[in-house]
Amino acid sequence: MASGFFALLDDIAALMDDVVVMSKITTKKTAGILGDDLAVNAEKATGFLSSRELPVLWAITKGSLLNKLIILPIAFLLSSFLPWAITIILILGGFYLAYEGVEKIIEYIIPHKLATSHDISADSTETDSLTLEQKKIKSAIVTDFILSVEIVIIALGTVLGQPILFQVIVVSIVALIATIGVYGIVALIVRMDDMGYSLIKKDKSGGVLNHIGQFLVKALPWVIKSLSVVGTIALILVAGGIFSHNIAFLHHILEGIPGFLKDFLIGILAGLLVVLLIKIFKKLVGVLRK
Repeated sequence: MASGFFALLDDIAALMDDVVVMSKITTKKTAGILGDDLAVNAEKATGFLSSRELPVLWAITKGSLLNKLIILPIAFLLSSFLPWAITIILILGGFYLAYEGVEKIIEYIIPHKLATSHDISADSTETDSLTLEQKKIKSAIVTDFILSVEIVIIALGTVLGQPILFQVIVVSIVALIATIGVYGIVALIVRMDDMGYSLIKKDKSGGVLNHIGQFLVKALPWVIKSLSVVGTIALILVAGGIFSHNIAFLHHILEGIPGFLKDFLIGILAGLLVVLLIKIFKKLVGVLRK
């Protein structure tokens, strides 16, 4: 009886050792998409009043965790019974990401007549602030859902062929690390100015801490602007990567150029296609309503 119990503990320990090793390998394989996830979500978590930054970020984080809870069981079921459906879902998600990235570029080049900025300022009314806040939260959660699908699928591909329990543990760990790691770093970024002011107050004599605080305060606007650019590029690169890795024709096209440039070009073309189709659809709807 005792020997059987200790044998069970030994099996569990061996399983956990394997889980740790595979979790490290899987996390490394998803590092690229995690970097894009960070850039995209950091950009989406900015533009709020200072007092609302952490509540908004917490709302997005909860939405991200809910996304994982939805995606994980579906991914395991599809992997077992309908593996082809995963590719279709990824491609559809890629079109959404490409559209969102290209639309941001178009808005920058040709600003919309009614709204040139989506940031929430101190002059905004409470109703307007809440409406814009909820809109940005919803957009961030939708984008997180698509990026989370990509992360989960990449992680799942690393442990295919392993027992289902092993797959569940490893992929769930990676998904949890993705959420905590990404949004933890985002929280640090959006609170850079508060940390800077705190250091300035602690060292009013102009010492090292004061200079660090001044740097953090002055750097935040540049970081936010940079994240906006990097986040947009990341959306397009992720979309292009999805297409080039899951569509055979695109996988072998433009092999003579760097992979990231190929992904960017494919993402831009896909985004422009979706923008064009949406404009045609809106015009048709307008004509039918007349």
